[in-house]
Amino acid sequence: MRRPCCDKQHTNKGAWSQQEDQKLVDYIQKHGEGCWRSLPQAAGLLRCGKSCRLRWRNYLRPDLKRDGFGEDEEDLIIRLHALLGNRWSLIAGRLPGRTDNEVKNYWNSHIRKKLEYSHRHVGFTRLRAEISAARSKNQANDPETFIDFNGGKLEPTSKSSSGINLDLTLSIPSKNFESSDEN
Repeated sequence: MRRPCCDKQHTNKGAWSQQEDQKLVDYIQKHGEGCWRSLPQAAGLLRCGKSCRLRWRNYLRPDLKRDGFGEDEEDLIIRLHALLGNRWSLIAGRLPGRTDNEVKNYWNSHIRKKLEYSHRHVGFTRLRAEISAARSKNQANDPETFIDFNGGKLEPTSKSSSGINLDLTLSIPSKNFESSDEN
């Protein structure tokens, strides 16, 4: 059994203070991310490693976007969700400066409601059919082919024409992974 990463009795579990945020930022800028398990003690924080990792990745990283989602990002989320389902980290990986949690929350609070309304009133099934056709057409072609989401039509193309990375890499889980899910 793995030993606990921190002493639970002497760990701060409340909201992060500005001083704690600054200590974490200063430490990571000086030493890099490294081992999250040992980082809190080295940085002088009374936090567990997981808390530090989540705070950095979801709130403090300098490359995070602070503004609202743009129309192009929203369209991309819709189309990638149709292809990937609720794989938020894969979707967020194609949106620079966005976290998986942020994308998931935006989907659940904004986009899903719009799509439910759109599905009832506009014919969302046409979009799903186009995505499905492009997906199967793309799988039959060589793996270097991308699906072009620009414009109204979905067409396999050899290059991604937007600045957002649409190159998806998915792998089949190993047998060990599948058997551990059944337990």
